[in-house]
Amino acid sequence: MNKKSGGRFLYIDNLRLLMIILVVLVHAAITYSGIGSWYYKESVNLYPISNVLFSFFLSFTQAYFMGFLFLLSGYFVPGSFDKKGFSRFIKDRLIRLGIPTLLYMLLIYPFIKYFLTGSSSKPTFMSYYLDYMVSLDFIGGSGPLWFALALLIFTICYGLIRLLVKKQPTDSDKEMPGFKGIVFLIVLIAICTFAVRIVQPIGSSIYNMQLSFFSQYIILFIIGILAYRNRWFSKLEYKFGIKWLKAATIPGIIFWIIIILTSGALEGKEYFTGGLRWQSAAYSLWESFTAVAMSIGLTALFKEKFNKQNKFMKVLADNSFAVYVFHAPILVMVSIIMQGVFLPPIVKFLIASIVSLAISFTFANYVVKKTPFLNKVIK
Repeated sequence: MNKKSGGRFLYIDNLRLLMIILVVLVHAAITYSGIGSWYYKESVNLYPISNVLFSFFLSFTQAYFMGFLFLLSGYFVPGSFDKKGFSRFIKDRLIRLGIPTLLYMLLIYPFIKYFLTGSSSKPTFMSYYLDYMVSLDFIGGSGPLWFALALLIFTICYGLIRLLVKKQPTDSDKEMPGFKGIVFLIVLIAICTFAVRIVQPIGSSIYNMQLSFFSQYIILFIIGILAYRNRWFSKLEYKFGIKWLKAATIPGIIFWIIIILTSGALEGKEYFTGGLRWQSAAYSLWESFTAVAMSIGLTALFKEKFNKQNKFMKVLADNSFAVYVFHAPILVMVSIIMQGVFLPPIVKFLIASIVSLAISFTFANYVVKKTPFLNKVIK
């Protein structure tokens, strides 16, 4: 099996790269569809077909991509703790996750918000920034770096549990879950998600944390830890994984269409977003199924077909987290520059995505990598 320096599997790095590219695409899709929350959204009237395409892309991608990132992140946590011990482990996580989050909260977020303030009587930046800090608004200013902050919290909890338990966990050759075990996992995530959404529906957040999705994130993070301990990734068979991938992309799409058609979404109602409603339960189940099926399927696919990198792919993979940190202001700038371009929203979405990704990776490789402090903390 191909590995790169440090013993990291190349297919996992390629998967991580794909998920971060999807992050940029999702934010670009929000920009040109108006569906969801983002810094800058163009005011457009979507044709029905465009609305359906954007809605499906955002729903389907949201259903699995961040949960999958937490699963992949969880996979590397136990080995890092085993190697470094509690103190070095926590210090490393604070540097690699905490500093980029603070950088975003204290510099990038207020810059974007101030830049987008259109009032003719807006205060000076220093006045705005002082109010931003004094009012404690910065606590909710993590933007896309909410992921790094949440992952930092998860890893600290893991470290504390290992410190308190003291018993050294051992790797095992336990077989990975079969069909029944996977179904149980899907149902578990669905029940927890539905329960949380009774009080925290989709679209709500607390300090930029959308708790409506956190049941999936927490459980898949734990599954990632178990996958490392039990070597489940290496045991995952290609044919088995592809069956789950097909299930997510064929029956899963049909299930999504049925939920949308029967939940009042076409009439502007959002019964599927939360509350004690069957629509919310059905959507939670579909979302959980998609998250688990896509995670299994993509892992098997990339392990079999994409466990290698050429020089170009290595550069992209090595810069993926830097792109995650800095893509927001770049995408906003590109979108504003394109504001006067009169093209269909889907075409503008594609152009903005390609241009923003190109600039983001270039910035990451030639600015972040060349800046000693940034290169040290953003990897």
